[in-house]
Amino acid sequence: MKKAADVFRELGVEFSSHILSAHRVPELLKETVAGLEAGGTEVIIAGAGLAAHLPGVIASLTLIPVIGVPITSGGLGGLDALLSIVQMPKPIPVATVGVDNGANAAYLACEILGLKYPPLQERLAAFRARMQAEFAGETQGVDL
Repeated sequence: MKKAADVFRELGVEFSSHILSAHRVPELLKETVAGLEAGGTEVIIAGAGLAAHLPGVIASLTLIPVIGVPITSGGLGGLDALLSIVQMPKPIPVATVGVDNGANAAYLACEILGLKYPPLQERLAAFRARMQAEFAGETQGVDL
């Protein structure tokens, strides 16, 4: 999840982070989600491993979009978490990115937020342009 924080810092997006559990501290989770709603949070990223209930439980408590990040833990390499998050029953969706891919969750959150905040969309576009230029420079003259 630190990679998500790195992306937000790079793109100048304010964020808060919380360590919570759907099973161990359900009341604190409910209070935290209510506080995020009251504070104007517009997208939530939740990482979870094993049965990975946290993103789905958060989504059940709010209408704020939730992006789930399956985390590698246990013996299944994150597959259990991936399936738990991506297979949410209707009508409580959770957007899901790849296992251990907090960075992609942050990029997706920035795309969502960019719809409302043009300066963020511009920073994201500039980031992509730099990425493309760097890639083109790295691959120039490489025989494939």
